[in-house]
Amino acid sequence: MYRRILVPVDGSAAASQGLNEAIELASSLKARIRLLHVVEPIVMMPAEAMAGAIVDLADGLRKAGAELLEECEKKVAKAGVEVEHALIEAIGRSAGECAVKEAEETKADLIVCGTHGRRGVRRLLMGSDAEYIVRRAPVPVLLVRHQESAAKAAA
Repeated sequence: MYRRILVPVDGSAAASQGLNEAIELASSLKARIRLLHVVEPIVMMPAEAMAGAIVDLADGLRKAGAELLEECEKKVAKAGVEVEHALIEAIGRSAGECAVKEAEETKADLIVCGTHGRRGVRRLLMGSDAEYIVRRAPVPVLLVRHQESAAKAAA
């Protein structure tokens, strides 16, 4: 069955729900979890201000990502599940692309990710890493829809 579960995390409530689901699944299957956080430094500012500001921004994003991974890793370990993590910088790639590549390279058996369940124009404007993962993943994908997003869609 599933032995290596890849779980992308970004600090959102949806990703947290996805992680909770992955922990339960990994616990019952005696599987390991690989956490993935993708740093996406997207900056819009004047060229003359970019050099120093980009370095500071990138450092801040890396630090925040490392802290998030550490927090998630503790949560998984506390549940008694074997865990490892990766921090990837997505230069010119989306988080979804990075997740698919990570699944291929680490021979993941399953990807579990949270989703906001956006539809229509909101999804079109904001994009969907979860949709990209579902369409391109080399392994099964379990999408965990954020409960508040699901409630809003039903209303």
